Amino acid sequence: MADSDRFPSDVNQKLVDQYHEIARLAGGLAHEIKNPLSTIRLNMELLAEDLTGSDSARDQRALRKVQVVERECQRLQDLLDNFLNYTKSRELRREPASLNDQIERVLDFFRPQAKEAGIELATYLSPDLPTVLLDREAFHGALLNLVLNAQQAVAAGGQIVVRTYATSDGVAMDLIDTGCGMDEDTRGRIFDAFFSTKSGGSGLGLPTTRKIVEAHGGEISVQSEPGHGTQFTIKLPVPARISGQ
Repeated sequence: MADSDRFPSDVNQKLVDQYHEIARLAGGLAHEIKNPLSTIRLNMELLAEDLTGSDSARDQRALRKVQVVERECQRLQDLLDNFLNYTKSRELRREPASLNDQIERVLDFFRPQAKEAGIELATYLSPDLPTVLLDREAFHGALLNLVLNAQQAVAAGGQIVVRTYATSDGVAMDLIDTGCGMDEDTRGRIFDAFFSTKSGGSGLGLPTTRKIVEAHGGEISVQSEPGHGTQFTIKLPVPARISGQ
């Protein structure tokens, strides 16, 4: 009976080990691809410099082709960077932090882009939130992914709302946009790696955000309907040693 009890856990551990090995190999492969890709990009830049300014019609046609290759190289570079960020092991350096301060930091960075795009930012941040434990750098990236995702969904004249509030066992944040919304199928797949509804999107931004939130002991959920915008909600726990202070 004891052997039978141990069997499922042994199988689960084997699967976990296989997953980590695949992730390690995939990360190594991505790093290996980045090296020749950097060489290609450099040579394309040098070739573009040689062709720029030429009055030859042939050179101008060649320059346009080089620029296409440069754009595709950049897209591959971004995809590799996003993939490595998604697959890397996260050893969080969590410390007491204010969720409101983290949100304000992201929105300060984003406000110029929102203004240029004609998007209104509205915040309703509770002043009495308890302190949480956050890896500031990792969580900044998670929030930025959410805000940029909302920006891409909202047209000029639209609005992005961020609000925070205390829960029975922690804190929560809602990020609401007045964008196009999502149907049920899309809503069910947005946290799947490489799934994207955007042309040229990596499909790794939201999955990475979920990994970071869950690494903090939190959870992220989404509500959305076509034509009625989208709401993401992040809930984070407040550790006993902080909540009891």
